Amino acid sequence: MSIDSKWGGFKYAMCNESMAELSWEEQCRLVKNAGYKGIEVAAFTFVKESVEEIIPDRREQMVSVMKEAGLECAGLHWLLAPPPAGMHFTTPDVAVRQKTIAYLDKLIDFCGDLGGPCMIFGSPNQRNTMGIPIEEAKKYFAEGLACVADHAQKRDVKILIEHLPKYATDVINTLEEALELAKQINHPAIQIVFDFHNAIDETEPFDALLQKYYENIEHIHIQEMDGRHLGTGTGINDYVQAFQTLKDLKHDKWISLEVFDFTPGGKKIAEESMSVLKHIEGKLL
Repeated sequence: MSIDSKWGGFKYAMCNESMAELSWEEQCRLVKNAGYKGIEVAAFTFVKESVEEIIPDRREQMVSVMKEAGLECAGLHWLLAPPPAGMHFTTPDVAVRQKTIAYLDKLIDFCGDLGGPCMIFGSPNQRNTMGIPIEEAKKYFAEGLACVADHAQKRDVKILIEHLPKYATDVINTLEEALELAKQINHPAIQIVFDFHNAIDETEPFDALLQKYYENIEHIHIQEMDGRHLGTGTGINDYVQAFQTLKDLKHDKWISLEVFDFTPGGKKIAEESMSVLKHIEGKLL
């Protein structure tokens, strides 16, 4: 498939948790210097109890820092990871669900204020079954997202249901299940995300999955299949066909580096992963 000359290439972002010990200014500088165009934010890394602590002036300052570094906000993730503690989206406890939905509304405003286009709903510990049937948990999941969908749309934010491995949660483990839930809600602000690491329960190869679900995929998370940064595993070869598919599709949304082992440090994670991404690009037709 020929590539439209207007296609500007892949847009890479990096999630900020591996740099949480640094100031926001230092995080943005590190990400930009490593060659990324965006930074993805986990709100819990900035707060003690609530995202409301990040007052409007501070949010404006965060945007200014990003702009000065030549970055954009790629969105939010780890939405319900504590702090605050006690959040759960699919619990049978009505009061807890309402509290959690209300907090998601606050995160939507934070994402909108930063200019982020999407919020990735992973948060495995805040969406498991809690001893109830899976279908009941999915029902609560859909109801909660439906409650915030109009608000998200008004803020130009999409909430993306993330497929997560069975070892992490028992609610939504495949792209098919994620899309089924999104279609049940039937709202343009509710879509899905593709995550390489989280595709371990899928039966089709990455490129086939991307082709099959691309219409609803608004964001991509990348890392090695064991969750470490790129370059520590076989992604440099295993992901080539998937990237060829994305290039053929003229993918112009964020591809964001999300890792779970921070021990190498943010700088090494950022630089070595970018080197792999560029190496993969060099193999594409």
